[in-house]
Amino acid sequence: MVRSNAPHTDDAADREVEVHRTFDASTETLWDAWTNPARIVLWWGPRGFTTTIDEMDVRPGGVWTHTMHGPDGTDYPSRAVFREVIPRERISYMLTGGSENERVECEVTWTFVPEGRATRLTMRMRFPSVEARDRAIETLGVRDAGVETLNRLAELVGTDMEAS
Repeated sequence: MVRSNAPHTDDAADREVEVHRTFDASTETLWDAWTNPARIVLWWGPRGFTTTIDEMDVRPGGVWTHTMHGPDGTDYPSRAVFREVIPRERISYMLTGGSENERVECEVTWTFVPEGRATRLTMRMRFPSVEARDRAIETLGVRDAGVETLNRLAELVGTDMEAS
């Protein structure tokens, strides 16, 4: 890591976690896997987790409430309020979630970018501060959880590249 005496600016990139994967699947297939409650529960969350959806209304202003159930019995309730929904292109929402002991708030954006017959799916989480991002990485493992979540989606729809 390079350190400097220059004052640190808390720009957006410093507050983000990004995970992406290119799938051997169309944007339509990935869109359906993301927006269909019966499909998203098949892959949402890290390996070993299950998900229960209470409400999923994928439209601007719509709400998605769900609980991820960890293999150790810990529940991770979440509430998302959709800000932007552009079919087969972008989903953006404000998320409040986490465990009972560690809550997280961030803006999440998913983009669906066609690459020939494949699609690059990117999840970007933007936290209110660098400290909040670092805490979410350290205590909730959000980056690793994102990679595992995309791995599970790949098992459902197929893939041609690893997540990163």
